[in-house]
Amino acid sequence: MGLTKLERRIRIKQRIRKIVNGTAEKPRLSVYRSNKEIYAQLVDDVTGKTLAFASSRESDFKSFNGNKVSMATAVGKSIAEKASKVGISDCAFDRNGYLYHGRVKALADAAREGGLKF
Repeated sequence: MGLTKLERRIRIKQRIRKIVNGTAEKPRLSVYRSNKEIYAQLVDDVTGKTLAFASSRESDFKSFNGNKVSMATAVGKSIAEKASKVGISDCAFDRNGYLYHGRVKALADAAREGGLKF
């Protein structure tokens, strides 16, 4: 039998995480995508701490009207703003095993427009 979708994504995720890791100066921008929501966080893997996070479940997005791609764009802008408040301008992008397409790409592009470099 073949792999399930989840098993395949976990294998890809492990392959990515061998290469991508975050430090305090250059944290890892990790993206998680569920069926309804999208989450992004800046992680310092050395200390194991989250430096900033944004998600479509925050109160800012409760009255948001639009599709999931536009929601991901808004979350990307939000994480970029929060990163600049903390003093982070550079990060490593971790797509978490998802294809760089659709919502993941929209979030990444919006974060770049907001000032994050990766």
